[in-house]
Amino acid sequence: MDNRIEWARNHDELVHAVESLGLPGELGDQVARQLGSPKAMQRMMAYLYNVKPRSAELIVDETLAICSDIDRWKDKKAAEEANARYNEILYYGLGDDDSD
Repeated sequence: MDNRIEWARNHDELVHAVESLGLPGELGDQVARQLGSPKAMQRMMAYLYNVKPRSAELIVDETLAICSDIDRWKDKKAAEEANARYNEILYYGLGDDDSD
């Protein structure tokens, strides 16, 4: 429940930040939904407050950049996990050989 409250609060703040730039709130709503997580929305709000972009295109470009960073991070974590499992197999073996 707390995560939903945090998500809703960040969503509303992002919509307000977009509207304060003179752009439609629907843009903020779609950006928040695309970003998905409160942390990503906070990153977008930092961009909006500091850069103050004047066009929807700049906001969409930043949204895509944040999503790309998130995807890259997820891919990195998956590769690290796969590498850790591979190293375990190399070190311990598959565990199917009986050495009695």
